[in-house]
Amino acid sequence: MKYLKHSILYFLAAVLLPACAQSQNPKNQAMIKEKKSIHEFSFEGLTGETINFEDFKGKKLLIVNTASKCGFTGQYKDLESIYKEHKDKLVVIGFPANNFGGQEPGTNNDIASFCEINYGVTFPMAAKSSVKGKDINPIMEWLIVESGGGDIMWNFEKFLVDENGQYLDRYRSMTKPSSNKIISRL
Repeated sequence: MKYLKHSILYFLAAVLLPACAQSQNPKNQAMIKEKKSIHEFSFEGLTGETINFEDFKGKKLLIVNTASKCGFTGQYKDLESIYKEHKDKLVVIGFPANNFGGQEPGTNNDIASFCEINYGVTFPMAAKSSVKGKDINPIMEWLIVESGGGDIMWNFEKFLVDENGQYLDRYRSMTKPSSNKIISRL
């Protein structure tokens, strides 16, 4: 309950604050501009392996910034469910971040254990990184730019990418992964 109250307060504050500029990290700007598809990116996985987005060509991607101690953390259950149900055409990818209310304080090992024990997560998870500010993960920054800008406001924002690696849509935290808004686009 404590985390839910904090999540709601931080979420409301974030919604009321204006969005920041499109590119937050000057060193990412040139790289972001030259990437034409998310398939040109790779990322470090939660257990240290390199994961290439090009391996997911032909499938839609639902990319979500996650946190273990958030009022929206229960969305892991929906994410795992739609991942299993739509595995032939969809890959869910979690990007844990500690940007909002300190709600992802753990290490990569802590996060992996939490996700497995509590939600049976089998979808790919990135190593913990930042989803806003000067140290923003380049993949998240690319998604923000492709979506037209505006900071990620809270944990469990979702970006839908098509089979060719092109941005399709963005959903704020309140939109459940199993909502018709998302499912109808798969």
